[in-house]
Amino acid sequence: MRFEVSKVLDAIEARLTTDPALARGVVDLSEVVRYADLDGGRPASLVRLGLLVDALGRYMAEENVPVYAIAPRGLISDTDLTSNERMVVRRWADDGKIEVVPQLDDRVLEVAEMLGLPVLTRDREDRFRDRRPWVADPGRLLALVSNAGGPALVARVGRGEALPPASRSPLGERLLSRVWSCPASNCNSFGSGGDSDSPFADMRTFTSPVSQSPPALRAGVPTCPRHGERLRDIGPRPATEVFSVRIDGVIRQRFVVSEEQPVVVGRAPDGGSGVMLGQWLTDDARKWISRGHVAFALRGGEVTVQDISTNGSGIRPGGSLDDEARIPLRRQESRVLAADDVVELYAGVQVGRSKLWASGGVVQPESVMGEAPTMAFRPVGR
Repeated sequence: MRFEVSKVLDAIEARLTTDPALARGVVDLSEVVRYADLDGGRPASLVRLGLLVDALGRYMAEENVPVYAIAPRGLISDTDLTSNERMVVRRWADDGKIEVVPQLDDRVLEVAEMLGLPVLTRDREDRFRDRRPWVADPGRLLALVSNAGGPALVARVGRGEALPPASRSPLGERLLSRVWSCPASNCNSFGSGGDSDSPFADMRTFTSPVSQSPPALRAGVPTCPRHGERLRDIGPRPATEVFSVRIDGVIRQRFVVSEEQPVVVGRAPDGGSGVMLGQWLTDDARKWISRGHVAFALRGGEVTVQDISTNGSGIRPGGSLDDEARIPLRRQESRVLAADDVVELYAGVQVGRSKLWASGGVVQPESVMGEAPTMAFRPVGR
């Protein structure tokens, strides 16, 4: 049982992010761990986060949907969690997988507003409507409920109609256009690595400036949400573009291309830092697609793709399905991508800007709960 729980927590960890470009929903971790009515189990269980992660994937109809989780500091010492779960929460916080704040207040809503994301909560957030009137908009609050098909997200307001995604707030756009520095030496979100002479320096995880989370705004001042320190503006944030990998019509993964470094996409890129497709490929596709097949780079506002494969790839201008319009891309050849161009590594294996594809194309995404102990789910109200 303990081994199974550890495996499902590892699977959940892979779906956690504080990267503004990748997150698809925001949640109060201290709330979801207490959804005991789902399983009739302990007062608090970290595994319940997996139910919400799975539900978000089904709601978005997309694989590997990342969640932005925020927790009050008290959750790290909450004895309703097991000692192992408390250790995992602390590790997630230290590694920047989740955001930990002294007091939650409306931080979840603040992040959701800045990033234009839905809030995954059963709370109607009535106490914050004066400050955040958008919580009454259809689709902005999604509640986890249980039905015959398992836990699912339903909109607090509206009738479940398809809604366009919300936009980042003007404040969010301004704050996220800059790189911020926290004076706290051990800040993994807004720090530079701290004391390099520390014997533990090589064990620390620090967030790249490209993927810094949104600062908190306190009395109009950008502030570190974890340490409460005033942040220093140290310059413009490197530009980014978000891309999706779509295989046989299903979006399998999103990734960020930035001005900092290129991103290699292939069957199994060297070093483990690229985007690995091998687990989703057919045998024929695996034979065609190289370990490192194409490299994406962002310079001067333009995205270029370079073929670094053995067998070559191609560009579909405007995502055209016409094979006559397909532009071959041979080894070491580069091309600037137009906004709606799609890179094709092999038939049905495509990479394009995420905004090109409204739906992930998958009804039942792969579950993070596959290794979880058997749980009996109970119907809950809205």
